[in-house]
Amino acid sequence: MLKLSLDALSTLDAIARRGSFAAAAAELHRVPSALTYTMAKLEDDLGVKLFDRSGRKAVLTAAGRELLDEGRHLLSLAGELECRVQQVAKGWEVELRIVVDVSLAAEGLLPLIARFDREGSGTRIRITYEVLGGTWDALLSRRADLAVGAGGEPLVQAGVAVRRMEAVAFLFAVAPAHPLARAQEPIPPAELQRHRAVAVGDTSRHLPARSTGLLLGQDTLTVPDFNAKVAAQRAGLGVGYLPEPIAREEQRAGRLLIKRVAEPKLEMFQYLAWRTANKGRALAWFLERLDTKTCAALTRRKAG
Repeated sequence: MLKLSLDALSTLDAIARRGSFAAAAAELHRVPSALTYTMAKLEDDLGVKLFDRSGRKAVLTAAGRELLDEGRHLLSLAGELECRVQQVAKGWEVELRIVVDVSLAAEGLLPLIARFDREGSGTRIRITYEVLGGTWDALLSRRADLAVGAGGEPLVQAGVAVRRMEAVAFLFAVAPAHPLARAQEPIPPAELQRHRAVAVGDTSRHLPARSTGLLLGQDTLTVPDFNAKVAAQRAGLGVGYLPEPIAREEQRAGRLLIKRVAEPKLEMFQYLAWRTANKGRALAWFLERLDTKTCAALTRRKAG
């Protein structure tokens, strides 16, 4: 049986803050004898002395100080839980899980999250990255409530709503020391196939894995994230397509060269997607404000 109660902890907290049983009783609108009884019962239940009463004033013992410190943490959590339950009753989710495609910059959402914080909803925000089909997969498997930048062909499934973002252009990039840096342009597919490509592995758990920008039979170095892909291409360990803003940045810095290819990768549309059954106010808030300008900021990801 639980021997601690929130009432006893709040009483202990009031006594410690106010400095006396009488002052704490006034704050709590109770008589001092009620507080004395509550503390005596708590000491009896725990089998420890919380106050040293040898002097004129009751002073917390070491055990009492430890209970106070940890008890204040529990009181804070209880207060947050109470607030969250009230907010859930008003339609706000406990947590909103946003999955962002790895080619985008999740930090582009931070100004929007700062605005959301001012709503005082109590909804926690969790942002994760996925790759290619993994972004759709996270939504379908309920690991995410909102998918941002889901790429490729949009998933057509009942209960899933889709909104198209801007198209992302890709450029073929190689390290200055890579053999393809000296290749005559436009580079034909047969020549590209002779060289290893760098790709970020699809993170789908249930949907079939997708790939993009790879040639049939081409040797591939698969890396875990987007920064690793850029780093591998800088190191000359392989070649591949990069979103245009990153490719241009890398070219200006002299770390990669942009090469024209005979069969370039087409622009790829990315999408916002969410489950229509989710009627939460936090999801609705973000969908209302994820406009073209905000989504465009996500595409300006810089290489790490």
